[in-house]
Amino acid sequence: MKTRLHILLLLLIATGGTLCAQEKKMMPEKPKSVFLTPMCIYDGDTIPWVKLKTVYIFKPMKFKNKREERRYTRLVRDVKKVLPIANEINALIIETYEYLMTLPTEKERNRHIKAVEKGLKEQYTARMKKLTFSQGKLLIKLVDRQTHSTGYELVKAFMGPFKAGFYQAFASLFGASLKKEYNPLGEDNLTERVVLLVESGAL
Repeated sequence: MKTRLHILLLLLIATGGTLCAQEKKMMPEKPKSVFLTPMCIYDGDTIPWVKLKTVYIFKPMKFKNKREERRYTRLVRDVKKVLPIANEINALIIETYEYLMTLPTEKERNRHIKAVEKGLKEQYTARMKKLTFSQGKLLIKLVDRQTHSTGYELVKAFMGPFKAGFYQAFASLFGASLKKEYNPLGEDNLTERVVLLVESGAL
């Protein structure tokens, strides 16, 4: 009895497989989506390698009063507005430095730096005018965070000490300083929290 049952099941499976094959031939095949995933070998096994975003977990914010809450809300708004500019500046510095290394003479490098300075003024002057005073000061700090160099050091490296001193003196007239450093473990710890959350897409 069991042998007959096994034979019957095998026939059903075989018939079903034949019918499915016939249906597949009759139905036009849909184009298959192909997803290429980086692979790595671990203990002899090939497995997919997927890079996930870092997840940051902080204690929920507790505000003493409405004024403190508004200050935090403004900080989130300012970081979202200014962080992209700091990232653009970082990318521009890397690109400029790499290109300068390909120029054979000091004269050519100076000419290129002047062209970059002119381009920066044309590209960013209108955007900078739209920043508030607090956003401008935040930008100076975030440039230091992203580039690991203060604004003063960057200007000095690319344009010389004279222009660095000039821009520093100009910034000081408005109560700002290009020498301001970013301190994520000190006075900028709340800003660091917001930046990490914005970068990870949590804010």
